[in-house]
Amino acid sequence: MQLSPSELIINDDGSIYHLNLRPEDIATHIITVGDPDRVAEVSKHFDRVDIKKGKREFLTHTGVLNGKRISVISTGIGTDNIDIVLNELDALVNIDFETRTVRSNRIRLKIVRVGTSGAIQPDIPIDSFLMSRFAIGFDGLLHFYENDFSTHQEFEDAFIGQTKWSDTKARPYVVEFDTDLGAHFIENHIRLGVTATNTGFYGPQGRSLRISSSDANFTSNLARFTYENKCITNLEMETSGIYALSKLLGHQAVSLNCILANRATGEFSKNPTKSVEELIKFVLQKLSST
Repeated sequence: MQLSPSELIINDDGSIYHLNLRPEDIATHIITVGDPDRVAEVSKHFDRVDIKKGKREFLTHTGVLNGKRISVISTGIGTDNIDIVLNELDALVNIDFETRTVRSNRIRLKIVRVGTSGAIQPDIPIDSFLMSRFAIGFDGLLHFYENDFSTHQEFEDAFIGQTKWSDTKARPYVVEFDTDLGAHFIENHIRLGVTATNTGFYGPQGRSLRISSSDANFTSNLARFTYENKCITNLEMETSGIYALSKLLGHQAVSLNCILANRATGEFSKNPTKSVEELIKFVLQKLSST
């Protein structure tokens, strides 16, 4: 089936609409970061940078490290942006732009999120690294796509019941990381956790400035939840979307978080730049050897 111009939007130069990238511009090993300024903080470690392109908040550098071609792309904040980035990355490798048809031989991307996050459990140290074994999404993105994600329905039901989740909000969904890709990043200093993804930074994460949150006990309710010896470890805004769309599209994805804040203790990192830099170097070392 040929995709219409309103479904697959291609710019005059042959690049995909939002990312401003052509198929040859990206590698199969991809690091995503939220902040466009962090793209250069990753690519400065490459042996060489061959491509620098950007549009809006989506900045991409592609280069080579230790003989491995790697791309780093900024997504901006939130699963709405993740919806754009994941779909367009997949289109770049799995859709023929000339014929507007899906390729028969699918390419599988390795996608690693390098992000920052706030812990909600008091025993998680500031400046530590956490890999999201599971993501629980409050964002609702998955529900806009056909899916058969029923593997973790008991997990979801337990969360809804224990937290008395409002039926006026999107049903939470649980997605696991790619175990094969995740195995490359498991080391003693990497904590495995359950990451909650929400739709915003203030009210959706229980913060109040001039507008009161609809649930003043939001983070404490999350922190008290347990299911089969698992608890929610941290809170951010992208991981569930990355995991859900990667599984639907057939890609491998993991999310690694530098814990800069602890909502339970009120602490914040004294040197966040240094901590994030250490996580970047660790991810590059591991990804370039996969």
